[in-house]
Amino acid sequence: MATISEKILAAKAGRRSVTPGEIVEAKIDYVMVNDVTGLPAFEVFEKFKTEPLREKVVLIPDHYVPNKDVASANQAKAMRDFARKYGIKNYYEVGCGGVCHQLMVEEGFAAPGRLIIGADSHTCTYGALGCFSTGVGSTEAACAMATGDLWLKVPETQKFVVEGKLGKYVMGKDVILHIIGEIGVDGALYKSMEYYGSAIESLSIADRLSISNMAIEAGGKAGIIPADRKVDEYLKGRVRGKYKAVFADKDADYCDVFEYDAKDIPVTVSEPFLPENTKPAGEVDVEIDQAYLGSCTNGRIEDLRVAASLIKGKRVKAGVRMIVVPATTRIFAQAMKEGLIKVFMDAGAYVSGPTCGACLGGYMGVLAAGETCVSSTNRNFIGRMGHKDSKVYLANPAVVAASALTGRITDPNDLKHGRA
Repeated sequence: MATISEKILAAKAGRRSVTPGEIVEAKIDYVMVNDVTGLPAFEVFEKFKTEPLREKVVLIPDHYVPNKDVASANQAKAMRDFARKYGIKNYYEVGCGGVCHQLMVEEGFAAPGRLIIGADSHTCTYGALGCFSTGVGSTEAACAMATGDLWLKVPETQKFVVEGKLGKYVMGKDVILHIIGEIGVDGALYKSMEYYGSAIESLSIADRLSISNMAIEAGGKAGIIPADRKVDEYLKGRVRGKYKAVFADKDADYCDVFEYDAKDIPVTVSEPFLPENTKPAGEVDVEIDQAYLGSCTNGRIEDLRVAASLIKGKRVKAGVRMIVVPATTRIFAQAMKEGLIKVFMDAGAYVSGPTCGACLGGYMGVLAAGETCVSSTNRNFIGRMGHKDSKVYLANPAVVAASALTGRITDPNDLKHGRA
């Protein structure tokens, strides 16, 4: 009668079973920190006067890459020094890595049945491969680096079932925005979200990652999609070590069950200033100053392909800035090989190497007062990408591309049929 989360946490705690609300001490498979969360984690770790569990530690600079100022350079140096001091092999230097959550998947750290923590809230992304992954604080990450264990409260689990065939240009991003629009940004507070149904099964790994990535935007502790043949195929030749998929019992006890017909999920946009403020893209007629394609939510090769297919042979609207950021070095190289980078550049877009900079308003693509951006990222809070008087609209890569061409938030289906 156990859910996926309960089974994984029980196994990692050496228990036959666990109950929601219990506190368990579980063994961690991997702990990840980035350049922003790393420095405080290292400062705490050094107080333990011990050695880290090297094989479990993953260090990925990505938020301020390349460094934008002295402060960010010091953060990066702290990570570099820590990796050298303790011989951490899983360290991804600038030019050899990318956005942490995509890299954790690409490099085979994430796999079904594993328990992974990361000092970043979007660590829940890896649940798309059937594991339990969640964000923690830097202090907790430091403790896990030292002991390999962490106390976790077993969450209740919600079940989301999406049946049927999704419409044209409806992507994983639209599915999760639609769900968040219904349950709200606290609708899954400290709960595990499990996704099922024929529509979910039909999605690519890239789209599944987008769904799991935004579990935290509903307050979720984890966002898990059961592993299947697509996951096994994706992991061939890349996964580190062995893994065993974990599935919920047929009579598992869920605290909530939500059911959706795929045909009722439109191409969706989230208006400022919360991800729950959703509307069909065709109903959001807003002028934009910037279109951003990238991030741990939608910076994968599949996302770039969709956007490039709409933009090829066209030009970004005069007065609009389009910024394209492949999530990792590997994705950037693949996009070059496929000619996608040239498509974007020929259209007048700016293409960058992998970084989180614009997503969090850290640098590159920062919005001025009064400016509006349609973005494939995951948050549209006040001041998220720049000035507190700027606005961010969340959307899938196809919407971002279509909007860059028209200068207004646009449903790509309207663009295709000449109505925009």
